[in-house]
Amino acid sequence: MINRNERNPMERKLNCVLLIDDDEPTNFLNQVIIERAGCAEEIKTVQSGREALEYLMQANSSETFPCPDLIFLDINMPAMNGWEFLERYRQLDSRHKGKVMIVMLTTSLFPEDRLRSKEIPEISAFENKPLTEEKLDNILKQFFVSN
Repeated sequence: MINRNERNPMERKLNCVLLIDDDEPTNFLNQVIIERAGCAEEIKTVQSGREALEYLMQANSSETFPCPDLIFLDINMPAMNGWEFLERYRQLDSRHKGKVMIVMLTTSLFPEDRLRSKEIPEISAFENKPLTEEKLDNILKQFFVSN
């Protein structure tokens, strides 16, 4: 189990982590891992790209919708997949985007998806499911710990 003080020497907790995945059990397990890490004040889950965009449009407007610092985004979702979400995300006003790190978290084993993700500046990292304590720890160290 991650001990925030030993393995995640972050100066402060993340404001919010947003999980975007159509699979409820995956969202649940990811939420448990993030909660155990003690790295976020809030964890929000949505089951589609559309729900995520609706959430982001309301982010910063109230305590109910804190602006995320980190988004875990699945690629393969019905109606609006991760790529389509990113196209719409780019069109959002900057106040709705915040300073968000987006990590694609996917079961996709297609090398094309990994290559495509490298061409999209909004994507900070590409990880294969499942999210593990080690993967989360590495992401936190890479993007949120000051050296």
